[in-house]
Amino acid sequence: MKNGLLLFVGIFASLALSWGGLALGSNAQLGGLAPYYDQLENRAFPERAPGIASRGKLVYQDLGCAACHTQEVRRPGYGSDTERKWGDRQSYARDYIHQERVLLGLSRVGPDLTNVGARLKSADDVYKLLYHGTATMPSFTFLFEERPAHAQPSPKAVAMNGDREIVPTPRAEVLAAYLLSLSAPADYPAEKAVNAIAPAKKEGEHK
Repeated sequence: MKNGLLLFVGIFASLALSWGGLALGSNAQLGGLAPYYDQLENRAFPERAPGIASRGKLVYQDLGCAACHTQEVRRPGYGSDTERKWGDRQSYARDYIHQERVLLGLSRVGPDLTNVGARLKSADDVYKLLYHGTATMPSFTFLFEERPAHAQPSPKAVAMNGDREIVPTPRAEVLAAYLLSLSAPADYPAEKAVNAIAPAKKEGEHK
């Protein structure tokens, strides 16, 4: 083909410019996004997750939880996330600025976990969910140990099975800490989460 090389260079340049515009443009808009500092509360939002939750995130990744759960609350009109109590507001870019790897997820076989920490009130609630599973989630019994029950049961025991007690392993403990740390939409309102990008003009609205 006489102009094959020229055609290839043109297509490559078009794709490169498109990708570069998307990547560089997004970085220019969001790459320098900083936490929102509230002078009245003397706190910055969002706050960093504690170290134990960071270790639990590794367990979450190792178990492949992101294959069935998302961590992104959609805006009203793009789903029923708020009606399902998965978050009081939609997710914003600022919610993820402390995360080196954002686990938005692949699909929603199970519920969105963006603010699961606000729905599950204690580690015991998480343990029971992990141990028993649900209709759509398998049980993770390998994250627990069955021990003979003693006169003084373990303070970490979450259930009894006859003369044996169910005790979470360290992996279960850090995973529970990570899940309980997921409560971004409940931590601070939308006005503290939105970035500096101007909202789109509504149809018929003058600039």
